[in-house]
Amino acid sequence: MKKIGILTSGGDCQALNPTMRGVVKGLENLLGDVEIYGFLEGYKGLIYGNYKKMKPMEFSGLLAKGGTVLGTSRVPFKYLDTPTEDGIEKVPAMIKTYKKLDLDCLYVLGGNGSQKTAYRLFQEGLNVIGLPKTIDNDIYGTDVTFGFQSAIDVATHAIDCIYTTAESHNRVFVIETMGHKVGWITLYAGVAGGADVILLPEIPYDMKKVYKTIEKRQKMGKKFAIIVVAEGAISKELAKLPKKERKQKIAERPYPSIAYEIAKDIQDKYPTSEVRVALPGHTQRGGNPDAYDRVLSSRFGAKGAELFKAKDFGKLVVFRNNEVTAIPMEESAGKLKYVDPDNQLIQEAKTLGISFGD
Repeated sequence: MKKIGILTSGGDCQALNPTMRGVVKGLENLLGDVEIYGFLEGYKGLIYGNYKKMKPMEFSGLLAKGGTVLGTSRVPFKYLDTPTEDGIEKVPAMIKTYKKLDLDCLYVLGGNGSQKTAYRLFQEGLNVIGLPKTIDNDIYGTDVTFGFQSAIDVATHAIDCIYTTAESHNRVFVIETMGHKVGWITLYAGVAGGADVILLPEIPYDMKKVYKTIEKRQKMGKKFAIIVVAEGAISKELAKLPKKERKQKIAERPYPSIAYEIAKDIQDKYPTSEVRVALPGHTQRGGNPDAYDRVLSSRFGAKGAELFKAKDFGKLVVFRNNEVTAIPMEESAGKLKYVDPDNQLIQEAKTLGISFGD
């Protein structure tokens, strides 16, 4: 009987459970009986040997359930070779747990940092298969990650709700979405929600261009505006600074987040306007997976099971050109997939009159 380890690592998302279900159902149908060891709280479970032996039937009913039944945590890759607070060497401890349980494979459901760690374990000789999870959609090598579409739906719903109250009160709303380094959620939710301005980390903004869009709407008789901004958006002035100085400036920012700074600038520019801030926050990670993510998760899980049967380890399951396939982990590990400023969707959004502050 084959012994399979599985863990969910990093930030949670809506589609972790259905992806695990897809893997287990696929393995069961391809191989028959399998022993599943679910590690609790991500890599922490692998480090400390905290797991629960699970039967395939325990993954039944997870297709529509958000979050992760195994729990998750963050074990930053940059600290992977730094001992834990109680002196445990992380990588050797993970290898020890893997070998103690005599696992045939470890499935890692996680984002960029989690997949870097997964690749490190593969380099150390473990059989590992990665599945790309992140609401940010920033894993290099895949067109889409599971969790992304569900997060877009949540963010779009938030914009829809704000839109009606903004229109009713003639207010300018600055809505901040998740996206520290990349702006995929902001881009898609902004377009889907009919934003007037979309500000991304990849496109430094000029507030004068934002003002121009607001004034253009006012001339058209539209007294409200929707500005959707990624949490990692930066101004052109800030972007010109050296990285270290830029980080310091951001750390010293006298505002809770970028949305409040932008709102303050707009309020100062238009004293008689009503400017408000809205933060969907962690709701973007929560709730249940939408239909798209349920299908994608099932397909990813099935492919993950097929890779195991073929003994094709060290691979990351990806979605490319509407097909589920797999690539060597080394092609993706350590790389982020940024929004290209020349992205076709951005150009089309500009045609529709949406400003990106550039």
